[in-house]
Amino acid sequence: MSVEKDIIKIQNKLQNMSDENADQSQALDLLKALKELPITLEILTKTRVGMTVNSFRKSCKDEEVITFSKALIKNWKKLLSGDKSVPQESKKDKKERKKSEEKEQKIDTKKDTPKPVVFPTPSTTDAIRLKCRDLLITALKTEDDELGGCASIEELADELEDAIYAEFKNTDARYKNRVRSRYSNLKDAKNPQLRSNFIAGAITPAQLAKMTAEEMASNEMKTLRNKLIKESIDDAQLATVQGTTTDLLKCGKCKKRNCTYNQIQTRSADEPMTTFVMCNECGNRWKFC
Repeated sequence: MSVEKDIIKIQNKLQNMSDENADQSQALDLLKALKELPITLEILTKTRVGMTVNSFRKSCKDEEVITFSKALIKNWKKLLSGDKSVPQESKKDKKERKKSEEKEQKIDTKKDTPKPVVFPTPSTTDAIRLKCRDLLITALKTEDDELGGCASIEELADELEDAIYAEFKNTDARYKNRVRSRYSNLKDAKNPQLRSNFIAGAITPAQLAKMTAEEMASNEMKTLRNKLIKESIDDAQLATVQGTTTDLLKCGKCKKRNCTYNQIQTRSADEPMTTFVMCNECGNRWKFC
């Protein structure tokens, strides 16, 4: 119970620091204190401390705090996935912790500042790249995501940004434009399939990093684009060939009989020619075989 109380106290302090004008100078010490606590899967689920840390990370401007927060969340994710590489608390450690907790209940003293904790070095410390990763996380995240989902999404965003950076080798305008286009398409409410396929693994980070706007478009947009292309081709064909004026054809739009038509072979030689018609009065165009 003492561990939960300590977590709640730290959570409250982090939440108070989330305000834009709040003093965040003690944030790193609070996060290090969290790392030192023997947090179990049960405590992690009950307190939802991961959500608090992830939320605070987004409002924080200190790069060291942001990096530490990400590493802390990824560490907790191992508890959720049951990773055996996560060190388990030994019986000896449990006894010592129990004695320590009993002692704290009798004597209310302030805790010493935790010893510095060394986390694995993140794949990048570049401020622009970190900002782009946060942008991609925003595009991938939904309101229903839990702690595990957030961590998984962060890994996907990291891998996607890595793949984009690997192509350009710098953070110039081309790199930024590529990131922005992934952000816009992943966040597009009219194209949820792209985001779902990426999170499910149907589209890999390396593939998404190089996909064109046409390839990322929704099925509806692809159908519309093909239709417009076909209409443009038809219009071009009609415009480039001098037509024959006739009053035998009636415009379905203005109902007048002042039309120009062309007959063009658009299919195989044994198929009949296609007739393209344009109304000279209102500009309406249509075709028939």
